Amino acid sequence: MIRYIDSDYAVAGQLAPEHMKQLADAGFRSVINNRPDGEESAQTPSAQMQAAAEAAGMQYVYLPVGAAYPAEGAAVTLKQELARLPRPILAYCRSGARSTTVYSLAKGAG
Repeated sequence: MIRYIDSDYAVAGQLAPEHMKQLADAGFRSVINNRPDGEESAQTPSAQMQAAAEAAGMQYVYLPVGAAYPAEGAAVTLKQELARLPRPILAYCRSGARSTTVYSLAKGAG
């Protein structure tokens, strides 16, 4: 399920490669993966997600957030990516919560 945080930034739970064309058809121009590779065995690796996103004509950024990847550090990078990436942007993780948190931190980052 996609949830809009701002008019041009949305979050979702785990996606699969087959969702990328649907996202592009829905108008998304960029995808951010906030889920570290290998978090769950059934999770699609970021390289495959990137290939599917790019095949659908979207930009893709792998920006993991988790125990080894603090949200504060990811927020600094996200702030830079927000200035660069075409919009609208969809960020995803397991449930959408990390993507929401990192976005909030990035918007507040000086």
